[in-house]
Amino acid sequence: MIAKNNISHENLSNQFSEHSIKRVYHTLIWGKLRPQFGKIETLITRSSKNRQLMEVGLTKGKKAITNYKTLEVFENDKIPTFSFIECKLETGRTHQIRVHMSYKGNNIVGDKKYKKKFKKIKNVDPEFERLLLNLNRQFLHAKSIGFTHPINKKEIEFSSFLPQELENILKTLRKLNK
Repeated sequence: MIAKNNISHENLSNQFSEHSIKRVYHTLIWGKLRPQFGKIETLITRSSKNRQLMEVGLTKGKKAITNYKTLEVFENDKIPTFSFIECKLETGRTHQIRVHMSYKGNNIVGDKKYKKKFKKIKNVDPEFERLLLNLNRQFLHAKSIGFTHPINKKEIEFSSFLPQELENILKTLRKLNK
């Protein structure tokens, strides 16, 4: 989002700081979230081990709230278990979704910064394995953003389709999940 003038910039900045901007993300994670929908509310602070990363803080950090719901679960003998998740942010902290999913133990597919050490996946469909190995990004997509127009005060929302490479992974998972 880019403001065309200082008045608009100030208005949009205020909306961000008031957490009134609606942001929805779609992500594919390893495993299943328990429960399948809910709210993750933590503090997020800079990592003490790696200054480039963020982590959930027990006593220090800024409040971070992610509402999530599971849209689809994929699991059978041809693939490991994955879940396609929708996240709605109440706050907007650096790497918030990535940190919260990692905190729940369900890392985002393709996330090289916040990943766990995964063993080699065995007995996986070769087409799916190729798509996963060739994914050069995290499976995290900004689905929509909504806010009050700074001048005319109308509610506006922009949304986007899943990029083709991520859509291909979902299509393959749906095909294999039958």
